[in-house]
Formats: sequence, structure tokens, C-alpha cells
Amino acid sequence: MKNIAIVGATGMVGQTFIELLDEYDFPIANIYFFASSKSVGKTITFRNQTCFVEELNEQSFDRPIDIALFSAGANVSKIYAPIVAAKGIMVIDNSSMWRMDPEVPLIVPEVNPQDIFTSSKIIANPNCSTIQSVIPLHALRIFGLKRVIYTTFQAVSGSGYKGVNDLKRNLEGQPGIFYPKPILHNALAIIDTMLDDGYTKEEVKMVEETRKILHMPDLAVTATCVRIPVFNGHSVSINVELEQPFKLSEVIERLKRQAGIKVFENEIPTPQDASGQDLVYIGRIRRDHSVPNGLNLWVVADNIRKGAAANAIQIAYAYMEENT
Repeated sequence: MKNIAIVGATGMVGQTFIELLDEYDFPIANIYFFASSKSVGKTITFRNQTCFVEELNEQSFDRPIDIALFSAGANVSKIYAPIVAAKGIMVIDNSSMWRMDPEVPLIVPEVNPQDIFTSSKIIANPNCSTIQSVIPLHALRIFGLKRVIYTTFQAVSGSGYKGVNDLKRNLEGQPGIFYPKPILHNALAIIDTMLDDGYTKEEVKMVEETRKILHMPDLAVTATCVRIPVFNGHSVSINVELEQPFKLSEVIERLKRQAGIKVFENEIPTPQDASGQDLVYIGRIRRDHSVPNGLNLWVVADNIRKGAAANAIQIAYAYMEENT
């Protein structure tokens, strides 16, 4: 039995942490919920017990805790994750703060579980779109990865409650207050901030995280990330150029054998199909005839579950089993 803490417990991912810890029957002795001062006093029901939300501060972890699940943003993680880790507590952080730190492992359990068992007491959870994308790429490594082109179609839940509420406002005929333009009946080709070279931070995350997770620092990767008016579930069109010739049947078989994937051969997976699920759904598997050894994949996943909370809890399970 483990003592668990959730930082950012009242947010969208934090709430999903709570649901999945119960759904997965995670062995918990005690659980603690932390958030900002504005959430203090709120109650959360977990396994028929009513718990109060506490304000996060430097003394919050002066108690026996084994694993801390963070989903409170990069600024909070920058301050508090090192404090928590210094107490010997394993931090699994969902923010972007530690992902590219060379001393911090960046984990998708179906791809690089061996990286969990380092000396670091902080483990980073990757970007939601990266998680669902690297699992099929990992399956295809037997053919050699030469180049990867991502085009994402990302749900508003990827922006948390602010994004979801903007779409709801638009549906009620009201202007949004979070996105730079209306999201309803629209597609916004900017996620996170725009950089000097014309890429967004979201696109750079996908490029850099893919290379780190796959241990392929020189892999040619590019990305275009788009926000669309879907409440939940990210879709990614992945164009892959492989090093070796392949039979399409071999590709499909490799994907079917990869943990964490469900292959759709005779229908097209959609965000609605993936919503509420922890598997990555893959369809429209076809050759790209414009280049030698080219391949197209349509990849869909629940960005709040597999793209955030479920991936973090899978990491926690692996860590716990190794340290039991």
C-alpha cells in the first residue's frame, strides 16, 4: 500500500488522476489532495471517504508520502518538484517543466519503461500528442525511422477547463475569452506561444520529446499543431518515411503486436471512439507513394486519459512494482 499525493487535484487532469486511481484499484493507504489557495476547503470524495483540499506549500510533504502526481503547471512544478523530490518522494510531473532536462527521464511505459529506473526522483510525463504518436513509431522501429511529419488535430480539453468553457460559450452564441479567435466552426493553427522561427512551443515539444523518448536525437521530425472544436480526444496524422522496404501486412501486424494500440482495419477511429479509453487507436494505414518506404497513419487517443493521467499512473505502477 502506498501513500499518494495529487498536486493540482481540482484541475481536469487532477480530477482524472483521482478517477483512474480508483478505477485501476491502485493500492493506496492514504491520499492527499493539494491545490492553490482558492481551492482550499473544497472536498473530494475518494473511495467513499471525504477529503479536504489543502493549500500547496513547502511543508505540505512533511509526512509519509511515496509518490506525488503533479498536474499544476510548469511554474508550480519548477518550485515544488525539487522540494518534494529532495524528501525522497517520487514525483511524476505532467507539466512541460522537466521534459527536456537531461537528468529527468521522459516516459511512455509502452516505449521506454527502462528509463523509469534511474536515480532521478522526478519523472516527466510527455505532451499528450507526443504520447499517442511515439507508441506506433516505436512499433515501426524495426523498419528504421528516417523522417516523421506530424499534423495534429487537438481537442479543447487539451487546454483544460478554459478551453472547454470557450467552446461551450461559442455553442451558446457567446464570444470566447481564452482562445485568440472563436473555436466553434473553426481551426486554430496555433497551440501555445509562437516562436521567432514560426513554430509554436507545442510543435517544438513534439519534435524534441519524440527524439528523447525514442533515444534518436538526430531523427528528422517536424510538426504542425491545430486546435479544433472537439471537446475530447486528439487526432494525429503521422507521415513516416522508413529506412527499409516493407509489406503493408507486416506493418499492420507490428502495430497489432504493440502494447497500448488497437488497430482499426475496416473502419476509421474517431475522437469519440477513443474518449474514455486508454488505448491508442490507429486506422487509415496506407502507403505514401510520393517517397520510397513512405507510410501514413491516423492516430487517435483520449488526451486527458492516455495523454496525461493514465500514462502517469502507468508510470507509477511500474515504479511501485520495482520498489516493492
